[in-house]
Amino acid sequence: MEECSSLRSSDSAGTSEEYEIVESLAGQDSEPQLNIANNGSMDDLQHELTEVMREKAQDSSSPNGSLDTSANSSTKKDDDTPCDALPILDTQTSTLSEDLCSNSENLIDNRNLGENNPSFSQTASDDDMERVQAEDGSGDYTIFNRVTYLGAASINAPRSEAEIQRNMAILNDQAQEQALEVSVSVPSNSEGYVIIYDATTSSEMTRFKIHRILFCARGKVDTSEARCFAFTSSHGDTHETAIFQCHVFRCQIPEAVARVLITFAAAFRRIPKSKMIKKEEEQHQTRQHHSEYEHLFDISLEIKEEDSKGNFNVVPRDKEFFKLRSNIEKQLILTVSPAPPSTQANAIHASLEDLCVQRCFGLLVAPGRRVKHADMNLLEMVSMGSNANDKRSYVISGHWDPTDPVFTELNQETQRDKRVFMTVAIDLVMRGIQEPVRFVIETKVRVYPQNERFWYFSKKPLVHLFSLKLKQVEHSPQGDQQYVVTSVDNMGEVERWRPSAMSLSLNLSSLTSSTLSSLSTGRSPSIASIETPGCEEDSDDDEPLLSGSGEVSKDCPQGELDMWRQVLPKWQDARVQLPKGVSGLVKRGIPEALRGEVWQLLARCCDDTDMMETYRVLITKDCPSEQVILRDINRTFPAHDYFKEAGGVGQDSLYKISKAYAVYDEEVGYCQGLSFLAAALLLHMPEEQTFCVLGKIMFEYGLRDLFKDGFEILHMRFYQLGKLMEEQLPDVWQHFQEQGVEIHMFASQWFLTLYTAKFPLFMVFHYLDLFLLTGIDSVFQVALALLQMSKKELLSSDFEGILKYFRVSLPKKYRNEDTARQLFKLATSIKVKKLKKYEKEYLAMKEQEAMQEDPVVRLERENRRLLEDNMRLERENDDLAHELVTSKINMRYSMDKLEDKCDSLNKEVTSVNSMLKDAEEEKKRLLMEANQVKEMLKREVEKGDVESQRNGAIIADYKKICSQLSERLDKEQAANVKTINMYKAKVSACEKCSGILSPVTGPPGELGVEESPVVTKLHQQIRELELELAQTKLALVESECKNQDLTHQLSTAVTELQATKNTWFQKTLTSFSSLKERTASTSSNNPSGVTSTSSNITVSALQRQQSRDSNSEKA
Repeated sequence: MEECSSLRSSDSAGTSEEYEIVESLAGQDSEPQLNIANNGSMDDLQHELTEVMREKAQDSSSPNGSLDTSANSSTKKDDDTPCDALPILDTQTSTLSEDLCSNSENLIDNRNLGENNPSFSQTASDDDMERVQAEDGSGDYTIFNRVTYLGAASINAPRSEAEIQRNMAILNDQAQEQALEVSVSVPSNSEGYVIIYDATTSSEMTRFKIHRILFCARGKVDTSEARCFAFTSSHGDTHETAIFQCHVFRCQIPEAVARVLITFAAAFRRIPKSKMIKKEEEQHQTRQHHSEYEHLFDISLEIKEEDSKGNFNVVPRDKEFFKLRSNIEKQLILTVSPAPPSTQANAIHASLEDLCVQRCFGLLVAPGRRVKHADMNLLEMVSMGSNANDKRSYVISGHWDPTDPVFTELNQETQRDKRVFMTVAIDLVMRGIQEPVRFVIETKVRVYPQNERFWYFSKKPLVHLFSLKLKQVEHSPQGDQQYVVTSVDNMGEVERWRPSAMSLSLNLSSLTSSTLSSLSTGRSPSIASIETPGCEEDSDDDEPLLSGSGEVSKDCPQGELDMWRQVLPKWQDARVQLPKGVSGLVKRGIPEALRGEVWQLLARCCDDTDMMETYRVLITKDCPSEQVILRDINRTFPAHDYFKEAGGVGQDSLYKISKAYAVYDEEVGYCQGLSFLAAALLLHMPEEQTFCVLGKIMFEYGLRDLFKDGFEILHMRFYQLGKLMEEQLPDVWQHFQEQGVEIHMFASQWFLTLYTAKFPLFMVFHYLDLFLLTGIDSVFQVALALLQMSKKELLSSDFEGILKYFRVSLPKKYRNEDTARQLFKLATSIKVKKLKKYEKEYLAMKEQEAMQEDPVVRLERENRRLLEDNMRLERENDDLAHELVTSKINMRYSMDKLEDKCDSLNKEVTSVNSMLKDAEEEKKRLLMEANQVKEMLKREVEKGDVESQRNGAIIADYKKICSQLSERLDKEQAANVKTINMYKAKVSACEKCSGILSPVTGPPGELGVEESPVVTKLHQQIRELELELAQTKLALVESECKNQDLTHQLSTAVTELQATKNTWFQKTLTSFSSLKERTASTSSNNPSGVTSTSSNITVSALQRQQSRDSNSEKA
């Protein structure tokens, strides 16, 4: 793209990197074109160019035939102007004249030269201008002689032609005695210096780098400044320390001014040959490596934590680590943006359109560092997309739940003096790259308890610079360029300068030659009065500062916090009395983290539950000023993020507070400008507490009085401020009187909004500290301090300039915190003890005016006021009557509902009482039945015990009989064995019998002996006993069956009773019946077993006896 320099205003040229670049149109000449207005008609310019070419031709026709005419020119100068002699320098004709000659037709055709310039009656001779070659090889220089230096003045708008013309006129009128004859040396390219020489000694006084010169302008034609020109320059290395000055010069010949501007324009746009050669070499190297690209990205990391309201706030960050709280939901926000051009100066990179972020493939987090890709944990994505304010940036946000077990290390409280590492990675899908690219950031964190409170911290994000190197491959079928990633390098953390809402500038008085000399030698000039307005790149525009602008730092010195820690507990215990030392701390400024609590303590409205409950009721009522409130809400603090979104949380809260106060204070209602004060309070406390503090400020601090009675009290405040100005700032007061500036033109907003409408937030919050401490007197102190610190600017401005200064420049002046602190330090030192005196004077003056006034007019005015009051009271009466009728109707309706409810409750009570009586009778009857059942069961248990004892006695007797029988059988068996052995011995002794009866051990049948009748009788007895035993067993079984039938009948009866009555004593019956069953079964089982055993024993004994008897018979 071809570039050219263009001037937007007459006779001026914007320079440095800030001058305007205009793209040349198709079909037009692409050479740089300078637009200079008010320098004459086309014929005048052609005449001037002809003179220039004639001079060049004369130089070319020198005797030696070369461009070097140093000897002739110096000799001529020595003869004509000995006072302007300079050291012997090698001179040669500048290439500027060649350019003018070769492009004269283009200049004539394309430059807009204006119509009001007088014809050049005379031209600047060679004595007024000479061209030299610099000894250091930096290029050609053009030296202008017969120039008078009128001085320098500070300037707030270095690119405002109006201010330059104003300073030029002032210095041209006032600098007759301080004027200094100098020579001005202007370079031919943008790499040189503008050098000022002393005309008498030819010594260098000072020099200015071309890129430091911001604007160049000449005086208006047909004025005394037609022979003057001026340029503005900046001093200082940073935006905070920048100083802007306007240097004014006057030429002896008006036509020389045009040559000066042309020379400046050529210096602004021309590039040195060495730089052009270097640029061509760089382009050649770039073409050799056209297939390799390096992109530099800035990736910033912010961590936000959820607060009690559900919002996410940025976590504090120390110098090298983030401060996190445990067990709190968090959000990670990463912003990907191209690195600044200064960073990418040595990188070969494509445009952002060729390589841009399409989407985020994943956001990952893991504890530790040097984490493997597989160990990273994926977070839930909240949003992704381009930044609304900067389309070149891509913002990714994700939700992080630290209570997840995988993040245990990042959710546990970190030990003292220790840190833990956290790794954050994002996978980005970029246009032209097939696979996602991963960028990894490692940072230190420290985890604190969940309720930890940070007193001071910084919210600056962590920014890392990444280098992405790509290699171009074949194009895709769609024709798009394709790349492969060769390397991704994290180049570490970088500091990025962000334009601050507060910066510093010094306002200097006009500089003399000694001042210029001190600048050239590097010494700081002496400054008579130092002013510190905010100085940003846009400080020269005419747009006022938006309300809510500026950033308020939460940093606070540790010593200051320690002092607050000492006084706050005492203050909270005794809230009425102000502790010692609090006044000094408040005047120095309350720490941002403590403002909400301290403001409530100063206003004495902590824990005002009645007012808070009143607020909750008021927001439900209708307000006649709702439309006005809604209109003002959108214009309140538009520069602050909390109130920027239409319908957002901030605007909704502000609307409810303004509406509630309008309903609460019906006499004043909604006041325009009240929303600014409410917004400042709302940034430090919830809605209810904000309403309490606002009510205290309006009623107890007397702010609402300014809005009453047709602003009568406000006019009295204007009178008091005017008298204070007349006493303490008489020159400013006199200047205002001469210019017709009245107090209400600039101070009405100060009183009605308490400086919250236009000033930066730091100043707003600091002033509210002072106001809540000292009251309405602080408005006068700050007003006088503002006027005193702006005294010089106000005295040098006219009516419109004064009003513009109050509207635009004054708020911008205090964007720097140091400047604001200086203001409040001065304000607290100002005494306003005569306010009561001036109040009495004002009231007396008003009374005298009322006495001198026509009674008819006075009465008519009072009548109108009374009519207005009457109408207001009638409206209030109508509203109250309507509210009363409505409340009565609602009350009657509520009473009817309550009566109906009372009747229904009485019926329910009656039915419940009857049910209670029935239940009591049923209880008595069931208790009686239960007692009867208990007696019956008691008798049955006793009867069962008697039977159990009788059965036990029978069993014992039976056991005794069985044992006797067993003993008898054993004795008889022993006797029988003895008898048999005796018989065997006798038989064995007899030889005759022994042969016959040899098998004596065999059975009797084998011996051939018949069974004895005794044995037969015994067998018969045994069978009878067995029959008797069987009958006994049968009787026992029958008794057991009867017992079981009785038990079954009892269980059936109990079950029926339980089913019919379902009373509480069913468990008792069940327990007694089970006890009876267990007792009966025990008594029935034991006799059976004993009887069976005894019978078995008896049978075995009888069998043994029968065997002995049979053996004896056989023997």
